[in-house]
Order: sequence, then C-alpha cells, then structure tokens
Amino acid sequence: MIDRRGFGKVLGLGAGAAAVSMTGLPGGQTAHAATRSAARTDFPQLKQVRAGLLDVGYAELGPARGPAVICLHGWPYDIHSYVDVAPLLAEEGYRVIVPYLRGHGTTRFLSDRTFRNAQQSAIALDIIALMDALKIERAVLAGFDWGSRTADIIAALWPERCRALVSVSGYLITNRKANLEPIAPQAEHTWWYQYYFATERGRLAMERKDLRHDLTRLVWDTVSPTWDFDDATFERTAAAFDNPDYAAVVIHNYRWRLSLADGERRYDGLEQRLAERPFIEVPTITLDPERDPFTAPGNGTSYRDRFTGKYEHRTLTGIGHNVPQEAPTAFAQAVIDVDRF
Repeated sequence: MIDRRGFGKVLGLGAGAAAVSMTGLPGGQTAHAATRSAARTDFPQLKQVRAGLLDVGYAELGPARGPAVICLHGWPYDIHSYVDVAPLLAEEGYRVIVPYLRGHGTTRFLSDRTFRNAQQSAIALDIIALMDALKIERAVLAGFDWGSRTADIIAALWPERCRALVSVSGYLITNRKANLEPIAPQAEHTWWYQYYFATERGRLAMERKDLRHDLTRLVWDTVSPTWDFDDATFERTAAAFDNPDYAAVVIHNYRWRLSLADGERRYDGLEQRLAERPFIEVPTITLDPERDPFTAPGNGTSYRDRFTGKYEHRTLTGIGHNVPQEAPTAFAQAVIDVDRF
C-alpha cells in the first residue's frame, strides 16, 4: 500500500473530481465506464530472467522492438492488475513488461543467504537490474501503490532510464522521519494493517495461508468499494502470495517504513538522497482514484511541487485503489499521452 505521510488528511474524496474521457483508445470509454471493462483473465506464458539479486518472473506483450513500458504492481496485488492494460498498450506498438516484484509470484531470490529486504531503494534497484537484463535503456514507467513509489524513485534518481512516468497517487517516495509523526485518527484507522504487521500476530497472519488470504481479500474490498470483481479475479492474484518469501518481504516493507526494521547499509546513500524529497523532472501524469480511501483532498495539490517537468494531473471518478485493473482504458491512455508530451 501507499505511504501514510502526505495522506494524513484522508478524510473524504478528492476535491474537483471529474471523469477523464478516453478518446485515443478503442471504445472512447470514460474512466468510470472502464471500471468493469475487464475481458481477459490471464497473460500468455510468463518469462524468467536473472536480474541483480533475483530471478524475475514477468509477462511481456507487444513487439520486441517497440518502445518499452514497464508496469509495476502494488500490495496486495500482482501482475494481473495489468491484464487488460498490457494488451491495450501492445496494440499501440509498445513492448510491455509486467514483472512480479520481489516476494511475489514466480520471482525468486537467487541466494538463500540474501536478506529479504523490501526497503524502497532495493525494490527500485530490482527494476533497474531488470531493465539491464532485458537491454532496455529507457522506458515509460507506470505504477500504483508500491509500483508508484518504485517508478517515482527511478524517475527521481535515474531520470536517464525513465522516458516518462505515470504515477497513481502522485509522489510516494517514503520519508521515514516524517512517518514517525502521528496523523489524524481517521487516517490512522485507514492504515490498520500497517500497524498489525508491526506485531508478531501480524507476521504470523501473513505466514498462514488462510489468514493471509482473508486479510488481503478484506483490503481489496475496503480500498476498491465500487469495483465489482468476482472471486476468480481475486484468486488469480492471491496465487502470487504463495511465494515462499512473500511474508518476509511484506512484513519488512511495512516495518521498515515505520523505522521498526533496519534496511541494509549498502542502500544508505540512496535512502539519504530520497529523504531529501528529490524533484521528478521527467514528463509525468499523476492519477488520483476518487474512491480510494488513501486519496488525499486537494486534487493533487499536496504533491504538485515535486514534479518540475511537463505535467498533468487527472482524477478518476468512481475508481478505487487498483486503478489499472479497475480502469484499464484510463490507465493505458495516460501511458500513451505522457509518452507524447
């Protein structure tokens, strides 16, 4: 899930919300109409590639020589968040890469001795290593939740690798010092699972398949209140949570954000740069889902100053947290549009 700081005033829907009309893709759907447009259930056969510390599982669609788009999922989700977005982009000539993040699906650590670290810079470096392994010099990066944060970090620290950016919920780079401060009680309530994961009970719940299944399903229901998904849709994604490193990665991610778990010293320099809230200069479209309980009021104003290049903000009416799966046409259109800035 997204970062708690910067969303401390999460008390209602985003101000000035308006439907985004999609004209560049077939059907001319509005963002709201795209909520239930899912027609596909799976990707073609997945691929694997050794990249950095990982053997990464990923889906690839579109022409091998097309301009690259890397789509990054969040928690508790997986690559199926892009099961409808990826074909839309492939049809437009893009080479679309959708990787499982560390601890998810078929992605595995190469060594049993590697610390199951999920601090933000480590995950970002996973994607840089993946780009190197696939010989992708530059790509449009698009993501939500953990994926937004990862894409934001790459755009900020390695702008030469990022042609353009689509970031749901805007600027999500974690500031651990700020995260030590309490926020409004209603907003704290929204983050219940983060505090649960800080306890031994929460860790055990992530390790037990039955409790993990029900907890993640509860999160889906809560943060996407208008998304009418069926059980099969959830189960396809929940299979990715059976990764042997899933619990360790998820628990470390949330404990690290609250300064309850250490990262690794080799990433200290990168984390220091990220703590300074670096600007993002690459062309960017930010998307705010109106019905996501984490969407802050203000129609993107809380993070506008972090984006200094060509920029556009869109609020998606009637859409919850899992934007690419709830509104695939709107998400794909944002990728196409930002690439034309």
